[in-house]
Amino acid sequence: MFNKQEVQHIAKLARLSLREKEIKKFQKDLSAVLDYFDKLKGVEVSDVKTTSHIFGAINVMREDEAGSTKSEVRKKMMELAPETKNGYLKVKPITRVASMKSFSSPPRSVSRDSVSEGL
Repeated sequence: MFNKQEVQHIAKLARLSLREKEIKKFQKDLSAVLDYFDKLKGVEVSDVKTTSHIFGAINVMREDEAGSTKSEVRKKMMELAPETKNGYLKVKPITRVASMKSFSSPPRSVSRDSVSEGL
């Protein structure tokens, strides 16, 4: 059975503040957990096949591969974009910055070619 000091030490490591009544309860509970582990040590498992997942699930995701797109798709995308500039999609900034002076380099635009590679 855990003594009072051991329970207080575990509580301190877990950053828990325990009252005297709780310390006594955890003395019993923690001891019961360790007793159960002792019981599990006696279980014969040498004939049990090891598994990492009980359902035999496999990764069903495909490999992430960039595909080529047709120029019509790029052209249509640029036509549908609300705003473009010099062959780039113009988008609103996604972060707020107190001053543009804090940027070490100017904000980047997305080029027509880099967008088409992602389609």
